[in-house]
Amino acid sequence: MMNTRVMFYQLEAQDKHNIPLDNLHACFQAAHFYRQKQRVFIFTESQEQAHQIDELLWSFDPDSFVPHNLIGEGPKQGAAVEISWQAPTNRRPILINLASTVPNFAQQYSNIIDFVPNDEALKELARARFKHYRQL
Repeated sequence: MMNTRVMFYQLEAQDKHNIPLDNLHACFQAAHFYRQKQRVFIFTESQEQAHQIDELLWSFDPDSFVPHNLIGEGPKQGAAVEISWQAPTNRRPILINLASTVPNFAQQYSNIIDFVPNDEALKELARARFKHYRQL
């Protein structure tokens, strides 16, 4: 993994909105990189989570539009932000990882965003991902 930057964000306790904080922060990060004209791939744990992110990107920030689609939908090269629980089909510089493990395609990204949840069991998974990234 040459010249890949991995950024972990510490998540606080769950808020009262019942939106998983990692999903919400993934949307904020995707919007941030979109405004910088970067193409982003959001890798989710499941198809259900991919659909949640897809919906959340429409509504998380009323003042911000982030062009996005689930993998296989939208234009041939995909929108600025692509979301999937499966391996990407387009090359992009930014990976936002919402899975509990490091995806086997992580080394193709120049920037990886990951999250450390407040839950102790999930923190252990984040520590394991951190070690895995360092080994790459």
